[in-house]
Amino acid sequence: MRRGAALLLLLCLSVLAAPVRAEPLRLATFNTELSRKGPGLLLRDLGRKDDQIDAVLATIVAAQADILLLQGIDWDYEGQTLAALVERLTALGLRYPEQFTSRPNAGVPSGLDLDGDGRFGEPEDAWGWGRFTGAGGMALLSRFPIERGALRDLTGMLWRDLPDHRMPTLPDGTPYPDPETAKALRLSSVNHWVVPIRLPDGSLFSVMAFHAAPPVFDGPEDRNGRRNADEILLWSHLLAGHLGTPPEPPFAVLGDANNDLTRGEGHKDALTRLLQDPHLQEPLPKDTEGQSHTALWPQTGPMRVDYILPSTDLKITASGILRSEGSRHGLIWVDISR
Repeated sequence: MRRGAALLLLLCLSVLAAPVRAEPLRLATFNTELSRKGPGLLLRDLGRKDDQIDAVLATIVAAQADILLLQGIDWDYEGQTLAALVERLTALGLRYPEQFTSRPNAGVPSGLDLDGDGRFGEPEDAWGWGRFTGAGGMALLSRFPIERGALRDLTGMLWRDLPDHRMPTLPDGTPYPDPETAKALRLSSVNHWVVPIRLPDGSLFSVMAFHAAPPVFDGPEDRNGRRNADEILLWSHLLAGHLGTPPEPPFAVLGDANNDLTRGEGHKDALTRLLQDPHLQEPLPKDTEGQSHTALWPQTGPMRVDYILPSTDLKITASGILRSEGSRHGLIWVDISR
C-alpha cells in the first residue's frame, strides 16, 4: 500500500513539474475597411444598425482568433471607438480583455507641404494620408495580457533614419519635395508596433504589426511606392538588429503590406526580401475555394496584400482566409504551436 501510494505521489509530482504545453495559437489580421469620412462617424455607426459593421463583426467572430490585428479602425483620443467595437464583440460572445492602439500618422497634420504642390492642409500633407487625425488606424486585440512596458511604437520614426532608405528625390538629385521638408518626413503611413504578449505558458510572443501605404496615387518621384517599400523593409532591418535589439522568438509579422509579389504597383524586391527573411516563414493561407488572394479590387483584380509571417521556430498547423461581406479584404488566420 505504502509503495503504491509513493508511486502515485511521484507520478503526480512529475506531472506538476512538467512544463506547461501551449495550445495552438490563432493569429489573424483583417483590414476591415470600416474607416469613415469624418471623426466620430465610426463611433456613431457602431452604436446603431449598420450592415457593413455587422458583416465585419460576423467575420471576426467566425475567426475566433487569440490575437487579432485590425486595420481600418478610426482612432480617437479617448479610445471610445475601440471600446465600442470591443463591446459589440463581447455582446456576440467573443471577449478580448486586452487591447492596444495608438495614434496613427494617418490624418495627423504636418503643417508642411509634403507633396510639394504649393497647397497646405490637404490629406496628403498629413504625416500619413488621411482626412482627419486618426483616420484608418489600427487596433490589436488579444485574449492574453499585453506587456505594455516592453512595447515599442515605431510610428514616429523618421524616414531618413531607416538604413538604406529609398526616400524620393527630384530630377536634380535633391531630396523631395525639398531638403528641409524631407528631414521631417515620417516613415509609417499608419503605424508600426512591436507588441509583446504573455502567453498562458508564461512565454512572450511579439506581434510586429503594420499597415503600409498603397504604392500608388503619386507622381514620377514615386513617393508612395518608395514609402511602401521602406515600410515593408523596416521589419527586415529590425530583425537584423539595425534598429536596436530585435525581439526574441517567437514572434510574427502581421499586417496589410499593400503589395503583391506579381500584380499591381510597388517595389517587388522589398516584399520579396521580407518574405524570404531568414527569421520568418511564409504560410500561404487559402479560402474554402482554394484561392490565396487576400483582397479583391475591381480595378486590379485579386491580389495578395495581407500577410502573417511567423518566426521560423514555430510550427504552422493550419491557416485560412475568411471572406467578408463587409470588406474587400479577407480575414487571414494562421494557427501556430511550438
